[in-house]
Amino acid sequence: MDKNTNRKIGFNLKEIIVVIIVTALVTSLTTGVIVYNQNKLTKNLTYQDLNEDNALKEFLAVYANLIDQYYENVDKTAMLESAIGAMFNYLGEDYSTYMSKEESDALAEKLEGEYKGIGIEISKQDNTIVNFIEGGAAQEAGLQVGDKITHVNGKEITNTSEITELIKNTKAGEKIKITILRGEERLEFSIENKRIFYPNVKSEMKEEHIGYLQIATFSNTLKEQVNLALDKLEPNDLHTLIIDLRNNTGGYLSAAKEVASLFLEKGKVIYSLEEKEDTKTFKDETDEKKDYKIILLMNEGSASASEVLIAALQESYGAITVGTTTYGKGKVQQTHTLEDGSMVKYTSAKWLTPKGTCIDEIGITPDYVIENTSLDIDEQLNKAIELARE
Repeated sequence: MDKNTNRKIGFNLKEIIVVIIVTALVTSLTTGVIVYNQNKLTKNLTYQDLNEDNALKEFLAVYANLIDQYYENVDKTAMLESAIGAMFNYLGEDYSTYMSKEESDALAEKLEGEYKGIGIEISKQDNTIVNFIEGGAAQEAGLQVGDKITHVNGKEITNTSEITELIKNTKAGEKIKITILRGEERLEFSIENKRIFYPNVKSEMKEEHIGYLQIATFSNTLKEQVNLALDKLEPNDLHTLIIDLRNNTGGYLSAAKEVASLFLEKGKVIYSLEEKEDTKTFKDETDEKKDYKIILLMNEGSASASEVLIAALQESYGAITVGTTTYGKGKVQQTHTLEDGSMVKYTSAKWLTPKGTCIDEIGITPDYVIENTSLDIDEQLNKAIELARE
């Protein structure tokens, strides 16, 4: 029989002590990492860092004295809003700013790219329907221009804001009961509350084989809207696509990247971000690409995300550019929403074209510099169509 057969399986006292010490060390380190991450305010700063910041201690001392000893009551919220605004004034840069809740809500709504609704435009004077919006269900359900809305979901309404609020508070996909007056006749309709795009894209065939795509804003839904437009244009044996980015002031950088990826070959550079500590390059990671000619229309009102798309398609696709030099916004902003719904927006990086150029305060000069000198003739578009025919 083996001598080791009767040896007891287990730990001796020394081994148990070692296990306890190792467990304690691991627990301590893990707890330290969790506490550190919970106290992180940004990538590089924690509450502890701020606690050791003498400049911030002086600010807090002044704040405490004013709250405690100023001879009148102080509105703390208003005072801190002023202090935040002063920090951004110190930066002296147009793109870094403080925005009130109303301003931030309006910006968010614009860039969201969609809303819930039944697809109607209403007169503020008398609550009558003046127009229908594509994508809504109202017209298909039987409503007509001139119908006066009197009730929504059985609730009598007096102004358009009440109608908007009641529709907004109904989930997408649910039915809304709309009561209207059509002449002397009272009618009731059950209409689906649907997801409707803000119309950021317009498209049409200008001539045989020449498509036209106008982009107004780089919203969250832009890629989806561009895809829908291309689905209508491409079956027409599309040889050239004219993309109109004139007076497009930008929006989400991510939207510019997504739209560029619809056209570029996989692996092509879209842009780079030059941050405080390093530079990151972003490439097309999709398998989708196009091979028709692209002509871009641009002017001094083309800025930010629209310039990102122009540079990406010009340098990584070979697109032709027509118009005037763009605005020249080569900086990227991040946002941080405060508890009261207000927001701060600040520059976090410069963006570079695929060839590594910073266009900030310079802009992008087109291949064909064309000024629109007449209100009646779109000379820039005409030049694009001329180039498309070649």
